Amino acid sequence: MTEKIYRSYLEIRSLDELKEVKRPAENYSVELVEPKDFQLNKFFYKSIGKNCQWIDRLIWTDLKWTDYVSNDQLFTYILKDKGEIAGYFELLFNKQSKEAEIAYFGILEEYFGKKLGGYLLSEAIKCSFNMGGVRVWLHTCSLDHKNALKNYLARGMKNFKSETLIR
Repeated sequence: MTEKIYRSYLEIRSLDELKEVKRPAENYSVELVEPKDFQLNKFFYKSIGKNCQWIDRLIWTDLKWTDYVSNDQLFTYILKDKGEIAGYFELLFNKQSKEAEIAYFGILEEYFGKKLGGYLLSEAIKCSFNMGGVRVWLHTCSLDHKNALKNYLARGMKNFKSETLIR
């Protein structure tokens, strides 16, 4: 049996285009993971990805995870609720092109419905531009959370490419 998957590539080219969602409550914060911790990236990938069919990295060894997270172009940020982890995003920042890819982004299931996605995406976009970025982009697909694409568009991102995959 084949399945059609719709993939959208989106971008935002200026912080002025961001339709920001402010922090919903004082107990939430977004923090850079420093020092880098592959176990945290691995945890979020597995926890958030289980509902979105993120499978590519499930076969990665700890060494492969360590190599990935050690990349000096990778920055991982976590969303916290009074110190408890609630979500994350990974930014891959290319210093030459000044482009940032939001490589992975998500909220843990127990935090769904709390309007955190818009806030976290706003923070990801702001972080990217504050690093000196001139373009922030990502891709999403029909396997991601049902509100993912709506969130990206609502923040001011524009679709620059679409494709249909068959698997």
